[in-house]
Amino acid sequence: MKYKILDKENIISYLNSIEDIKKYFNADDLYIDEIGDGNLNYVFIIKSMKDSKRALILKQAVPYLRCVGKEYPLSRERMTYEIRALKEFYNNTPENIPKIYDANEEMSCVIMQFLSKHIIMRQGMIDKIIYPNFAEHMSTFLAKNLFKTSSLNLSSKEKRELINKFNSNTELCKLTEDFVFTFAFMKHSTNDNYANNNEIAQEFFKDMEFKKEVLSLKYKFMNQTDALLHGDLHTGSIMLNEEETFVIDPEFAFVGPFGFDIGALIGNLIMSYTSHVALETKEEYKEWILKTIEEVLEKFEQKFLILWNEKEESSLIIDGFIDEYELKEYKKEFMLKLFQDSLGFAGCKMARRMFGIAGVADIRDIEDLKVRDKAIKMTLVIAKILVKKRTEMTKISTLIHVIKENCK
Repeated sequence: MKYKILDKENIISYLNSIEDIKKYFNADDLYIDEIGDGNLNYVFIIKSMKDSKRALILKQAVPYLRCVGKEYPLSRERMTYEIRALKEFYNNTPENIPKIYDANEEMSCVIMQFLSKHIIMRQGMIDKIIYPNFAEHMSTFLAKNLFKTSSLNLSSKEKRELINKFNSNTELCKLTEDFVFTFAFMKHSTNDNYANNNEIAQEFFKDMEFKKEVLSLKYKFMNQTDALLHGDLHTGSIMLNEEETFVIDPEFAFVGPFGFDIGALIGNLIMSYTSHVALETKEEYKEWILKTIEEVLEKFEQKFLILWNEKEESSLIIDGFIDEYELKEYKKEFMLKLFQDSLGFAGCKMARRMFGIAGVADIRDIEDLKVRDKAIKMTLVIAKILVKKRTEMTKISTLIHVIKENCK
């Protein structure tokens, strides 16, 4: 099918051309509404007029950056990688990915399950909702997807095929290189006015030790092909309730360093924590956030190692190559390096959200400027430690100590 931009006027005819979608709605009259509030794509909800519970989500990429407009061209091929990533993640962790009803790479369009009983995690955390199963769910998602798409599990041929399938997602990788590792750490037109006229920002931009470490992490991002990543795994890319957790929006997917997705998630949880400290939220909720950070990291390592220990051979390790004791030591060193990389990426993600083009509502929407500045200062102090001192941190308990000590 030749590509065309979908809107409220032509979506129904497009849906009627898809047999599985026609069957799902049983020829009902349909209600269409555009609900997307993201930066990149258009999102529509499609509901049956007879039964509002019968509903699906349609997401389409257009050839420009949605939040800016047609004056900022951006290849719609990003949806190709989102579709491929959703399918790959669904194969590994179907309980954490919305069901896909139709995916069309030529139309840059995917139709999927409508998560009517779930909300975006960032908003849930702003509203101080506790999610008791989140750490269990996300540690499983991370462990299974990172391990199963890595050279610790795949054959050499399978791994290189995976890389070829995803690593032409160059435009969105370049966005990350620019906005996560570069522009937010200097005076730049894409930063918000608050940042470009703020003393905290100006002082931050002068920290050359920090910038040197950021370059090391950026180099890893650009060159290390460990596993298939979501590429933008923050609390705005997760929909959940107290029982279920779903990961959405993997348009930034590519094969990159293990620690990047883990760091992105942990960094966003830390930013939620600093916002609640600044807002003087009750201790119970702040303690839940810290416990969640700790459990995500602990459970991830446990589950990742279980998968690794069950795998006798891979493209990396051949049976009989190394003795059991040394292999155990290798795995210990491997997991420590992964943990430290995750901390560094978390720090980059946190710092860039303070002044860059896309801040986090947890902090940027705080109306009292003194309270907001307090949250920003705490976030930047922790971010700098995670980037500059990551190789000195060997325990999860040290991370928790660093967070608590710098949030007072």
